[in-house]
Amino acid sequence: MAGWAGKGEGQGRRKGSICKMAEEAEGPLKQLLVPFLLPEKCYDRFFVNLDLLNVPCLKILISKGLGLGIVAGSLLVKLPQVFKIMGVKSAEGLSFHAVLLELVALTGTIIYSVTNSFPFSSWGEALFLMLQTITICFLVLHYRGHTMRGVTFLGIYVLTLLVLLSPLIPKVMVTLLQATNMPAVIMGRLLQAITNFRNGHTGHLSAVTVFLLFAGSLARIFTSIQETGDPLMAVTFIVSSICNGLIAFQLLYYWNVKIPHKWKKKDQ
Repeated sequence: MAGWAGKGEGQGRRKGSICKMAEEAEGPLKQLLVPFLLPEKCYDRFFVNLDLLNVPCLKILISKGLGLGIVAGSLLVKLPQVFKIMGVKSAEGLSFHAVLLELVALTGTIIYSVTNSFPFSSWGEALFLMLQTITICFLVLHYRGHTMRGVTFLGIYVLTLLVLLSPLIPKVMVTLLQATNMPAVIMGRLLQAITNFRNGHTGHLSAVTVFLLFAGSLARIFTSIQETGDPLMAVTFIVSSICNGLIAFQLLYYWNVKIPHKWKKKDQ
């Protein structure tokens, strides 16, 4: 009897020790994880109930982690393209209309997500990609000798964005804008693909940027389903992945093709 009592006391002490450690860690750890990576109920399942294999909560954790990773990575996705254009002082191989259509699609995603109060982790990269894309739009115009047109373009875009974010725009119009993302993405990527095919090379397209966009759009299919439950967002990213995959394939296909010297000379 004494042995059983001693064993029970030992187990009780161990449980008490675990609970005490959990309580001590709960404050800072909980503040770090809730609500950025986990809802409170999932935090309790993982760290209080020690149910580490809870499938619904694991899906939320993976989705949040992927989403925040994509948002963080988007800060650098198009910078290689920006630096490449500035380095060679040429936008050869880039279709301005394709970049413009991509900007339209990103803008639609931002407006739609803000209006519907989606979590920032589900769409935040669109904001940073938009800033980099509009920079590329300006650089394309600048290096083709249309600097003032580029400045005017920036001004018009900023005013348009402010109007679309204002409460004056009805929600139906915002949904319609998001619905135009798919044709905008398809047309934009097809224009770039046609430009690559006609040139017989991919010009100064950045391989790093293209492959990161492809990987990001694939990951977004899962996170958009998990975090927003919005079928329109999910289908948009599926279409975007297919189109980005086409450009990635062309980059690999034309990998060893050099840009003809006459093209470089013409742009400079």
